[in-house]
Amino acid sequence: MQKEIQSFESIVGLQIKDETLYSEYRNAMKGLLEQYEGGFRYDFKIAETLKSETENPINRVFLIYFKNQERKLSFFADPEYQKIREKYFVPSVASTTQIATYERYMD
Repeated sequence: MQKEIQSFESIVGLQIKDETLYSEYRNAMKGLLEQYEGGFRYDFKIAETLKSETENPINRVFLIYFKNQERKLSFFADPEYQKIREKYFVPSVASTTQIATYERYMD
């Protein structure tokens, strides 16, 4: 029996340099994210990194999900998202680290 994919997920680390502007980014993109069947399952502010495979500092880690990879790609390519990203994300984030991407299956 083939398992059904529940969601397509990414774990991402960021170095936030402007918390207020980054919060505005999250608020601005929330409705669009939901339209693309996406959301956040986990979100952490990190005080200390003990081991990392990147030289980028990380002070925020989150898990973002979509129904499938196609929905994720469509969301990030959406012109409305691109405007929101330029206005809020770009000036508020110093670096981005893709930690993992995977398909999550139903039990």
